[in-house]
Amino acid sequence: MPVMASLPATLVELSLSCRNLHDMDTFSKSDPMCVFFIKEFGQQNYREIGRTEIIWNNLNPDFVKKFPVHYFFEERQHLKFQVYDVDSKSHDLSKHDFLGEMECTLGEIVSSGTFKKNLTGKDIRKGSIIVNSEELSSCKEEITMQFSAKKLDKKDFFGKSDPFLVFYRCNEDGSFTVTHKTEVIKSNLNPTWRPFTVQVRALCNGDYDRSIKIECYDWDSDGGHDLIGIFQTNLRELTRGKGANNVYECINPKKQAKKSKYKNSGTVSLESCRVEVVHSFLDYIKGGTEMQCTIAVDFTASNGDPRQPTSLHYMSPYQPNQYAMALRAVGEIIQDYDSDKLFPALGFGARLPPDGRISHEFFLNGHPDNPYCEGIDGVMNAYHKALQTVQLYGPTNFAPVINHVARFAGAQRDGTQYFILLILTDGIITDMPQTREAIVNASTLPLSIIIVGVGEAQFDSMDELDGDDVRLSSRGRYADRDIVQFVPFRDFIGKRGGENTILSQARLAKEILEEIPDQFVSFMRKNNIKPKPSPLQRQDSIASAPPLH
Repeated sequence: MPVMASLPATLVELSLSCRNLHDMDTFSKSDPMCVFFIKEFGQQNYREIGRTEIIWNNLNPDFVKKFPVHYFFEERQHLKFQVYDVDSKSHDLSKHDFLGEMECTLGEIVSSGTFKKNLTGKDIRKGSIIVNSEELSSCKEEITMQFSAKKLDKKDFFGKSDPFLVFYRCNEDGSFTVTHKTEVIKSNLNPTWRPFTVQVRALCNGDYDRSIKIECYDWDSDGGHDLIGIFQTNLRELTRGKGANNVYECINPKKQAKKSKYKNSGTVSLESCRVEVVHSFLDYIKGGTEMQCTIAVDFTASNGDPRQPTSLHYMSPYQPNQYAMALRAVGEIIQDYDSDKLFPALGFGARLPPDGRISHEFFLNGHPDNPYCEGIDGVMNAYHKALQTVQLYGPTNFAPVINHVARFAGAQRDGTQYFILLILTDGIITDMPQTREAIVNASTLPLSIIIVGVGEAQFDSMDELDGDDVRLSSRGRYADRDIVQFVPFRDFIGKRGGENTILSQARLAKEILEEIPDQFVSFMRKNNIKPKPSPLQRQDSIASAPPLH
């Protein structure tokens, strides 16, 4: 019988907290962060899924970041959580102090309600982690709110309070899970916090009548924040908007118990509230938006002579090279979202026949004005043909191919098409200022850029373009959104002994395409583009329309 892929039974959200962590800092408390790993079905090694935010000076952190996970009843899903005391901005976990780890299964968590287990590891003698799970609803709404406060209690001896709000979702067992924290406003007893947006699913799991607890704190640099007061509400009440019904007395239980004439510790008011439907990537795809993928291949001399086995462009009769593997890995997924299956394929950094002119934007198929290739097989054939006709040269300039695709994307801003540029390269960019400028300009367009680093070169400059940590800028202008994803292909081959080409391609494709849906939706939302009804929805509306007379 053929092996059937499991269908996810449900989507659950994991919330993490730690208690009594080991204090690694001499003059302050540890600054914990939790890293979440999953051991996928049939695999031997854990894969990192994500990291929480860092909570400074706190040995008992409640992390805001949640992790949605597909739960399969029929699988034993192994999870691992590692806790670190963050000591620098480095992404390398070995640069931080290890506070312990915990391994369990998803089944253990969902069957426990609140799952608590001690952290373990070399020289780790204290600390525990708490994992709460809740099945997520299919609610697609988000809420944007703004709050202010008046006459809050003065908690600091030498100055006014530094207030912030913490929002909690009520769980099915009556416990509460933190879902959002506002910014801290320094020295102000009458603060107005910035508007913030949170998913309705995160705030109350789509239940408008479920309790929402809000706590107001006075921030302290040592992490021991002082409670000013607490109140509760629900989303149905909040959606009524600004008014007397959404002015809340902030109650401090300890003060209330001690003082008979205690009234409150100030009031918190809702200033504005707006609920909107959040459209998903699939909503747009079902409505007819098509993905257009352009491929750009590095033909610079640093790749080596294609006739030699040491070349990154060498065509072995036994196994495709990294360029060919990356082309097929991404293209075979993208082509499912493109009705005509035509791929523009470009090359850069080569001398072209017959005159030997250097080009950073030529068509792989050799056609003077038509870059399109039929399907991925057509791209592969054009790539092989180009290797036999052009001379590898240089330098490595990205800006021309980025600007080429940006011209087409700029003409299609209505949401009917979204463009992906896949750049395959072996080396260091030689036109970095121009490339930064091109990406910043393109960040307003329906375009995502994927860069796959081939070979063993140092790709440090590529991380600068991948704006996950720091938003890319050029000449004082910042990118409108993060549109670049960089991946070194060497991370996906040779790590697992005996792993075949198909698995390497699948792992590469998953890594480099996983940010595309979020980048896609961010463009649509910034430009207020709603998805068109799917053909099925259009048929339903036509069928239900009244007859013409």
